[in-house]
Amino acid sequence: MSKATGRTNNPWDLKGSSGGSSGGESAAIAAGMSPLGLASDLSISVRGPAADTGVVSLKPTHGRIPMTGIGPREPRRNWHVGPMARSIRDLALAYSVLAGPDGADGFATTPREFDTGLGATPDRPVRVGWLVDSGLGPTDPEVAATVRAAADALQNAGAQVDAVNIPALERDNPLELWNKLMVMEVRPAFRQVTAGHEDQMFSYTKFLEILPDTSVEDFVQAEQAVQRIRDGFAEYFHQYDVLLLPVTTIPAHKHQLEDFTLGGQAMGAFHVSSTTVPFNLTGHPALSMRFGTSSDGMPIGVQLAANPYAESTILHIASLLETLTPARDQHPAL
Repeated sequence: MSKATGRTNNPWDLKGSSGGSSGGESAAIAAGMSPLGLASDLSISVRGPAADTGVVSLKPTHGRIPMTGIGPREPRRNWHVGPMARSIRDLALAYSVLAGPDGADGFATTPREFDTGLGATPDRPVRVGWLVDSGLGPTDPEVAATVRAAADALQNAGAQVDAVNIPALERDNPLELWNKLMVMEVRPAFRQVTAGHEDQMFSYTKFLEILPDTSVEDFVQAEQAVQRIRDGFAEYFHQYDVLLLPVTTIPAHKHQLEDFTLGGQAMGAFHVSSTTVPFNLTGHPALSMRFGTSSDGMPIGVQLAANPYAESTILHIASLLETLTPARDQHPAL
């Protein structure tokens, strides 16, 4: 039986620093106890909590699922909303119901039927690249081993699988770019929604308050760096259908983690999102699912990313991995 653990990476969570759960964490726990959960994702809060609780989740292409009714509206160009479930089949069903324009969200303009992926029955072997670093920083050995195991399983199942690197991620650090952009884009909204509750603010919200303003020049340079990463992904997905990588850089951990050590390096808590943030910056779809278990019995997930509007590809690969995972059906008894 897998144990659900806490994570509070949603900056909008006013209870984060006092033991409460984030929207993503609450939805992940709900998905473990019910057919479906729904959460927003600015950097990790759909995929990370799902990985920590052993359920599956999907952060679709930006704009695929309308953000209507989920606030605040800033910064909607990075906000995503996505479903969580106990199986890939349920996840795909939830996505099929939620996706598509609603006439209210200006970013949600693409019909659900438009899909650039391979679908459920590709007529050639799926091309999968996998990585555990490529400039994103150190990864826990058990997490890295789980990603390698998932890559081996796909190869044994007939996929074309290669270890890869993405030079754009080595040139520009996505987490640093995210911080430079977010401090200016969300801090005013953070101040508004936390007014009078400053003692309850999530630790990362407090961290944003003390960061220096990003200059116009640095903001523009960060925007240009994001475009380089987007170009790097375009080059990668011209050769491969799917990118397989960690969801979080460490296995599921205790609540209120503030820092940890990886490879002899001291890491702040937000390093866990080094592997999820790139797809918020670029808007690519990414899926989280369990594929392993840590030495102390906690879930370890893997992440699948694909081209924009190629949700069918990652859902197809995830459904295959679901039949191969050694952690299949390890859910709490209800």
